[in-house]
Amino acid sequence: MMKPTLQLRIGQQLTMTPQLQQAIRLLQLPTLELQAQIQQALETNVMLEVEEDLEPTTSFEALAKIDRNEGDAAGADEPVVEISDEWTEPTAAESETPWSGSGDGSQDFEDEAGQTLQDHLIWQLEMAHLPAAALTIGRALIDAINDDGYLTETLEAIADAVAPEVIANEAEVGAVLAVIQQFDPPGVGARTIGECVELQLRQLDPATPGLDAAFILAHQHLELVAQQQFSLLQREMRCSGEELDIALALVRSCHPRPGSTIQPARTEFVVPDVYARRTPQGWLVELNPASVPRVKLNERYAAMLTREADHAVLRTQLQEARWLLRSLEIRNDTMLRVARSIVERQSAFLDRGEESMEPMILRDIAEAVQMHESTVSRVTTGKYLHTPRGVFEFRYFFSSQVTGDDGAGVSSTAIRAKIRKLIAQESPLQPLSDNQIAEMLSIDGVQVARRTVAKYREALGIPTSSERRRVATRKRSSPCS
Repeated sequence: MMKPTLQLRIGQQLTMTPQLQQAIRLLQLPTLELQAQIQQALETNVMLEVEEDLEPTTSFEALAKIDRNEGDAAGADEPVVEISDEWTEPTAAESETPWSGSGDGSQDFEDEAGQTLQDHLIWQLEMAHLPAAALTIGRALIDAINDDGYLTETLEAIADAVAPEVIANEAEVGAVLAVIQQFDPPGVGARTIGECVELQLRQLDPATPGLDAAFILAHQHLELVAQQQFSLLQREMRCSGEELDIALALVRSCHPRPGSTIQPARTEFVVPDVYARRTPQGWLVELNPASVPRVKLNERYAAMLTREADHAVLRTQLQEARWLLRSLEIRNDTMLRVARSIVERQSAFLDRGEESMEPMILRDIAEAVQMHESTVSRVTTGKYLHTPRGVFEFRYFFSSQVTGDDGAGVSSTAIRAKIRKLIAQESPLQPLSDNQIAEMLSIDGVQVARRTVAKYREALGIPTSSERRRVATRKRSSPCS
C-alpha cells in the first residue's frame, strides 16, 4: 500500500518570468506606444505618479567643458563616445535642420516605424549574407508567410514559384526556411502550431527542466493540452504530475501567433530616443528625456502600507510599479549601450557622410554589447538617433557589404551614395549608363556588377540613362528653358 510522503528537492529552472516578459515588451515598443503604456499604468496603478522637474537641466556647454577637462587630463587624442543622461534644447540654427534627411539635402529619410511582418523579415534576410539564389527563395518564402507568422505554401510550391530564375528542390527550400525560422519574432515561418511551439522552445537552454517533455507535448499531444486532459497526458507520457506541470508551463509560455507581435504599418511621428552630438573630445551620446515619460514610485502611499489583508491589492500594485520602473531602467540602459556602439562604428559617417558608411550587421553590435542578436533587433526597431545630419532609425546604420579590391568591406549604403554622386555630376545630355557607373566604381576599388548598380539606382528612384537623356533633351528644347 502506497503512503503519502514529503520530499525536498533542490533544482534550477529557466522560466520566462512576468518581469522579463514586461522588460522585453517595453524594449520593443516605439516611443509613442511606450508613452501610451506608461499613461495606462498611471491611470490604473495608484503607486505610480508623474515625476516633476525639481532641478534645472545641466547645460550642454557645462557638460562639454567637463569632458574637455577630463580629456586634457587624460591626454587622449582618439575620438571617444560619452554617455550622458542630460540634454538641453538645440539652438535656433540647429532646430531649423529638418529631422528627416541630411543637412546637405542629399539624404531623404522615410519613417518606417510600425513596419509589417514581411518588411521585418526581409530586413533580417538581407542581413543574413546568403547567396543570391537563397535570397530569391527567402523572399518567396516570406511572401508566403501570413500575418500570424505561419507559412501558407508547401516547399514544393515555393520551389515552383522561384523557377526558372532559380532551380531548387524541396531540400534547398527547406534549408532557407530553417534560416528564416531563426529570425525574430521566435516561431515565425512555422507550418503548424506544433512546429511554432517547437521553434520557440529551441531558444531555451538545453538544460532547462522539462524541456524534453515539452517537445513531446508540442509534437504529439497539443490537442490533449487544449482539451485539458491532464490525467490522460500523464499516462501517455508516463511522467509524474510535477514533470507534466513544468512541461505545460513551458508550452504555455510560447506565443501561438508570433507574427501578431509585429505591429502593422501606420503613420507615426518621429521622436528621437537618443541624441549624438560632436564635442572637442569626440561624439557625445545622450538619452532624450522627453522620449520617456517621467514616472516614479509614490513613496507616500508605499509607506502607508501594512501587512493587513485589506492592503493585499495595494501591495500587488506596489510590486507591479517596481517591476515597471526596473523595466524602464533596463530599456534605457540597453538603448544607450546599443546607440553608443553604433556611433563608435559609424563615426566616419557622422563626420563625412554616406560615402563613409561602414558595413555593419546585427552580430557586430550584439558581440560589442554582449547581447543576443534578437535583443539588438528589438532595440533597433522603431528607435531613432538624432545627429547633426538628421534623425535616423537605428536600423539605418546596418547594411550589407561588398568586398573591395583590397579585401575590405564596403557598405551598400556607401555604394548607393557614390552612385547618386556620380549621376549628379554627369552631363545631362550624356548620362552615365549602368555599365559606365560600374566601371567607375571599379576604378575606386568597388567591384559591383551592372545589375547591382541597376538595383541600387532603382532603389534610389533614379530613372535609366535613356530616360534621363530624354528629360534633359525635352527641357533643353522647351521654349521656357
